Amino acid sequence: MNPWIAIGALGVVSVGIPLGMMAVSALLRPSVPEQGKSAIYESGEIPTGTARIQFNIQYYMVALLFVVFDIETVLIFPWTVIYRSALEQGATLAEVLLPMLVFIGILVVGLVWAWRNGAVKWVKSPLAESRKTERQT
Repeated sequence: MNPWIAIGALGVVSVGIPLGMMAVSALLRPSVPEQGKSAIYESGEIPTGTARIQFNIQYYMVALLFVVFDIETVLIFPWTVIYRSALEQGATLAEVLLPMLVFIGILVVGLVWAWRNGAVKWVKSPLAESRKTERQT
């Protein structure tokens, strides 16, 4: 049997199952339009502003910072693996350690800049704060 037949069958099944599930759910789901279903929900945050799509930019800032520091760990792990072997091959400690210290220093400067600009400060909307004080009274 040709192995490409199995790969093709796997491709057909992997596309067919999700499409079949979407078709069945479109046929079976109830269609009851109401105002609550079309309201914007932002993880418990009360929408503010007049934009068509309202969201808090803070979610995206935290996600971007996570991506930056996630990539940092991806680059630090290989360095830790070759650190000892580079020293055993005769490299000096400064030659091995300095590039990583510069890399981490640049990341620390970026984190300090983001911190000073409020990228990691979580701010509640004024409407949410007013509702919170109403519940407490």
